[in-house]
Amino acid sequence: MKFVEWMDELPFVVKVIFCLPLLDITWAIYRIVKGAELKNNGLLIVGILWIVLGWNILWIIDIVTTTAMGKPILTDAL
Repeated sequence: MKFVEWMDELPFVVKVIFCLPLLDITWAIYRIVKGAELKNNGLLIVGILWIVLGWNILWIIDIVTTTAMGKPILTDAL
């Protein structure tokens, strides 16, 4: 899907910006779309939970893992 490819090809700085509070929803949507594309229920559930809990604390996990590994944690198939 084009959204997943677009997110994968973003520059590092933009990926980090998308990890900030309120913008982190883009990574949650990415997880949901990628989970649906791969027919992976685990990734789909993680994406939905990220929308519910991401505004509170999970954005910190995303920013740390994006800085360390180049992309947020739990964006690959589970």
